[in-house]
Amino acid sequence: MEMPPKENQKTTKSDSRSSNPKTTRKRSFVARYSIPIALIVVGVLLLGIVGAKFITVSLSGSTVQERPISSVLDMADQHHLKSVVLNGNDVNATGLTGQQYHAVKEDGQSVTEIFRRDGVEVNIDNNQRGQWLQGVAGLLLVLLVVGLTFVFMRRNGLGGQAMPFARSKARRFSESRPSVLFKDVAGVEEAKAELQEIVEFLKSPERFTAMGARTPKGVLLVGAPGTGKTLISRAVAGEAGVSFYSVSGSEFVEMFVGVGAARVRDLFKEAKDHSPCIVFIDEIDAVGRQRTNSGNGGNDEREQTLNQLLVEMDGFDKHANVVVIAATNRPDVLDPALLRPGRFDRRVMLDNPDIRGRQAILEVHAADKPFEAGVTLVELARQTAGFSGADLANLLNEAALLAARKGQLQISKLDLDEAILRVMAGPERKSRVITEAEKAIIAYHEVGHAIVMRSMPNADPVQKVSAIARGKALGITVQSPAEDRYLMRRSELLSKMAGAMGGRAAEEIIFGDITTGASQDIEYVTNIARRMVCEFGMSPLGNVALKADPEGNTMMGAEMAARIDKEVSVLIDQAYETALTILRQKQEKLMLISEHLIQVETIDGEELDRMLFAA
Repeated sequence: MEMPPKENQKTTKSDSRSSNPKTTRKRSFVARYSIPIALIVVGVLLLGIVGAKFITVSLSGSTVQERPISSVLDMADQHHLKSVVLNGNDVNATGLTGQQYHAVKEDGQSVTEIFRRDGVEVNIDNNQRGQWLQGVAGLLLVLLVVGLTFVFMRRNGLGGQAMPFARSKARRFSESRPSVLFKDVAGVEEAKAELQEIVEFLKSPERFTAMGARTPKGVLLVGAPGTGKTLISRAVAGEAGVSFYSVSGSEFVEMFVGVGAARVRDLFKEAKDHSPCIVFIDEIDAVGRQRTNSGNGGNDEREQTLNQLLVEMDGFDKHANVVVIAATNRPDVLDPALLRPGRFDRRVMLDNPDIRGRQAILEVHAADKPFEAGVTLVELARQTAGFSGADLANLLNEAALLAARKGQLQISKLDLDEAILRVMAGPERKSRVITEAEKAIIAYHEVGHAIVMRSMPNADPVQKVSAIARGKALGITVQSPAEDRYLMRRSELLSKMAGAMGGRAAEEIIFGDITTGASQDIEYVTNIARRMVCEFGMSPLGNVALKADPEGNTMMGAEMAARIDKEVSVLIDQAYETALTILRQKQEKLMLISEHLIQVETIDGEELDRMLFAA
């Protein structure tokens, strides 16, 4: 049999000594009662000092009589005093009968010779003894406070570590806990393929080091909110079987200068101690923004934190096996030093899923939910173009809540349709009191949208028209593309603008007046028109990028800004005229469908088409 190393024997012997019951009881007694005993000692000492002072003051205060200095000098002249004690300007006199007197002489007034001339015993008290006792008591208190602090830090494991306010707030998920795996993450297949190499390195780093290769120290996940950045980071840790530290960028930055940098140091120290591991920093733009020359103290703190993060990522040991994964939806504001090779070497994009990705995400979240026979996830994926992974998860959860609220045993298609509207615009607000006149305006407004949308070429199909208030909207018209598109033609953008102006056009045609209900439509149309002019080169101004800088400041003169505003207005006016023309041609259909909507409050796309295109 192979003998164990001597170090192991020594460790075992040491462990056996520490397991002695008497020693264990002694240590537990000290650990348990050291702080209470010290507190009791401090309390007794303080009570003793305060009590002695109180007794002295009380005893002296009960017999001492306050007198003017002239009265005390007269008593000495009449030989009624036995002795006096001079302490600065305080004169404490004792009479022949033992009565105590106290007086205060003026600054510079000499009374010593007067008392001695009258035969009074004079004593000078410099209070050195009292000052010495106070100094000793103060020193004892300081020593006790220092001792208590030392015992507290030792007992709580703070010796040699950061103080609590400077500790990292990262949450550690151990590899022993149930993990998220790649099979739990759907709709981001390209991102999973990119991150698979990180998994392989954390599992078998020797394969890469033998070839002289190094793994990326950092991976930056870029995507809109809800696209699964945090989830896929945990999946990397789960696949690799390593610890996972999760922290938000805003948790580093504090009001006090230096705290953020201390937390960064503490986080990376702990990560190296538990390597191999993954450090995930969510919303890294909170701490990683571009550095400026501003003298603001808050910026100084953030920049110190960023500098420490840069140093820690540069100072990684090649054998530490610590990978930093950060997430942001604002990569344009990050400091260039953070994005250079050697820090965040890779950038992985996570977009909203396409129809196959949405179907895969729905299958993951629908695994534990019962559905009626007519429900198909393929159709649901087709209706939810533009939804993120978080939106899809929320949609199925809302549908399950609606079904349970109704007492159903399965989720129906009606529940899913209502859940889609809840995710897009919020729950119904039927409790809002709306007059009949306003209800008519809302119905005509929404049907105006729907008719123009269905009449424009290249327009997306209308899924639902509702005159019921949801969120801030008094009514809603849902338009959903038949397929995923990543490019938009100019004609399609003009169709979207005309459809958005259909509500305002219907109000003008039917009621001869307009309302404030089109404010969101006007904002939507203005945004499209401005991007067509400034970004897409779809105006007479030509193929010129006229975007603003990241701070929102326009990088053009007043003349060019005026020309841009004019072209934007031309596009909006063109869209409004198109909507007016269509609705005037189909005014009878507009009135027929709107009156029906007033009665039923909601119609779907199929019913809209039947009524609109019926002979």
